[in-house]
Amino acid sequence: MQKITVAKGDGIGPEIMEATLRILEAANARIEWEEIEIGQQLYLSGNTSGIDKKAWDKIIGNRVFLKAPITTPQGGGYKSLNVTMRKTLGLYANVRPCKSFHPFVATKHPEMDVIIIRENEEDLYAGIEHQQTAEVVQCLKLISRPGCEKIIRYAFEYAKLYKRKKVSCFVKDNIMKLTDGLFHQVFKEIAAEYPDIETDNWIIDIGAARLADTPEIFDVIVTSNLYGDVISDIAAQITGSVGLAGSANVGEKCAMFEAIHGSAPTIAGQNVANPSGLLRAAVMMLNHIGQQDIAEKVKNAWSCTIEEGIHTADIYKEGVSKQLVGTKEFAQAIIDRLGRQPSIIPAADYETEVQLLLPSYTRKQPAKKVLKGVDVFVDWRGMKVKELATSLQKLNNGIELTMITNRGVKVWPDGFEETFCTDHWRCRYEILEEEQVPKNYIPDLLSRAIEADIDVIKTENLYEFDGVKGFSLGQGQ
Repeated sequence: MQKITVAKGDGIGPEIMEATLRILEAANARIEWEEIEIGQQLYLSGNTSGIDKKAWDKIIGNRVFLKAPITTPQGGGYKSLNVTMRKTLGLYANVRPCKSFHPFVATKHPEMDVIIIRENEEDLYAGIEHQQTAEVVQCLKLISRPGCEKIIRYAFEYAKLYKRKKVSCFVKDNIMKLTDGLFHQVFKEIAAEYPDIETDNWIIDIGAARLADTPEIFDVIVTSNLYGDVISDIAAQITGSVGLAGSANVGEKCAMFEAIHGSAPTIAGQNVANPSGLLRAAVMMLNHIGQQDIAEKVKNAWSCTIEEGIHTADIYKEGVSKQLVGTKEFAQAIIDRLGRQPSIIPAADYETEVQLLLPSYTRKQPAKKVLKGVDVFVDWRGMKVKELATSLQKLNNGIELTMITNRGVKVWPDGFEETFCTDHWRCRYEILEEEQVPKNYIPDLLSRAIEADIDVIKTENLYEFDGVKGFSLGQGQ
């Protein structure tokens, strides 16, 4: 008997969770559950994280968590509990199967069968943001080699285990050459270890366009956090309904299973919500805990229900569907079909657990790190950049001002008057004659800036790693 943690969530969450648990119980799943309260009520009681210590203890103790959607109140400094849980529990891999169920669920892409594997812990979802001037805020995009290696190796091992033929990498390294460039580089390194699996790489914009237009050309897609969040919802919707999609969030010690849709408060309590997304997530959970027999039984009963046209409102279509049912009735229809096999939708045949046993990350030998300069970010309200440059050049102390950018675009030297500028300026100082910047040069530069009444809001050191620049050029350099 496997003990799991359950959260019924907000909005439609309690309805679809109750339907899902009824089905699991009727299928004789070898589980017992402990319920916790998370989400909106905790937020509104003053808990800005949406979860308390007792809930954390149960989740960590049981290591398997089935979660209904929750509502995060807008504004007020509330942090996304989904993001917090994924990162706190080390759930680095988000797995989202997106498959069409033609002709029973309307779709323009009847052959679609794509697995999207999304990095779950870093990227812009680190949520590190600052307002730096009256006009400019920033969000830090963090991509690490350990994060890249873990998720990309997971994607290849998943493809190998489930006999998938191709893994595609989605990045934007034509613009973000360091962050997305690292993801792409690690993809190429790991792909070389799997010569029997076909690979390709797509810039995220055209990749997303092709996914929406011709998804049958993709098999497994691996990508970073934000891109994966966007394209997995697109992919789920074009299969016929985002309400059908479940997901697994898998780490080395814990796993969380959930529907990918939100809490849909406008239809809560009306017995109209489709529980399929959460139920299919529960099937992934059953595979994860080694109950493939129950997973097959539930998945096949669900497929029979869909085949026979017993549909909830979100997928009901005249001429295809036979009976419009509510949440409770849909669950009962599945229960009534436990033990049956679908005739058109392929029957489930789960041979292996979803959980993959991957080697722990091993740190590489550190590269030779050389300090070459510093980017000094300045809050300045003037418009004539030559005036700013003149002031900044007076700070030269062995490292010299070589460039000023505004929103990434080079405006000095040789800038253009047409370039619109805000009050946020990146001012680059580099060493020109010596191999590396002496440690005292940068503090001395900043002290001189304070004396000159220059409003420095942040700095970023400029390094080379094994002779390769670890910083981007300005646009226009």
